[in-house]
Amino acid sequence: MTPERNPVRQDTLTSLLGGRRGAADATIPLLVFIGAWLATGNNVGWGVVASLAAGLLIAVWRIWQKQKPRSVLLGLLGVCVAGALVLYTGRAEDILLPRILANAASAIVWAVSIVLRRPLLGLIVGALLGQKTSWRSDGALLRAYAAASWVWVATYLVRVAILTPMWVFGFVVAGGLAQVVLSWPLLIACLVVSGSVMKAALPQGHPGFRHPQTAGGGADRSHSGGSAG
Repeated sequence: MTPERNPVRQDTLTSLLGGRRGAADATIPLLVFIGAWLATGNNVGWGVVASLAAGLLIAVWRIWQKQKPRSVLLGLLGVCVAGALVLYTGRAEDILLPRILANAASAIVWAVSIVLRRPLLGLIVGALLGQKTSWRSDGALLRAYAAASWVWVATYLVRVAILTPMWVFGFVVAGGLAQVVLSWPLLIACLVVSGSVMKAALPQGHPGFRHPQTAGGGADRSHSGGSAG
């Protein structure tokens, strides 16, 4: 069997990780909050109630679609935390604060993982493919994951850089609209760019991220998760 010549193009990070649905689910409660807040004369209470109702409906719908309850409940928890913060402070713009903090923390964690030579992109993809950490024995693949992980760090920092001024100056509507652009459109762009970075970083003839090279020089196919498709 000949190696895949363009592994990242044939079996892309976008097809493997996806993410558009989850990003959209996280954005809908925010937009519902803003709509209810505007419709009720800037009443944060009704905005929170509406966003919680939207989050609950999304959670029920996703569970009915047989999605993992853990991921669904984590999404609902995020809506609850943001709503509780707004009710506590009485400031509608604080609906953006949990997103800012989460993205700042994510940027730090991803950057630290790269410095420690355990890039999170590799850990996530390796777990999805059943490889555990076998990919770390492949120096070229390790470097490719590290390079592509910096794209994710940049993505989180872009969100922080754009949403923070919205929060500081109280631009609630603008912040909500910005979040739409910064959710799944930016996520898809991040997946495409990080996949391209991986493709450029891997040497020609490398069999791809499904088949890490062992220390002996051969491709480890015991945990490859099947053929690229």
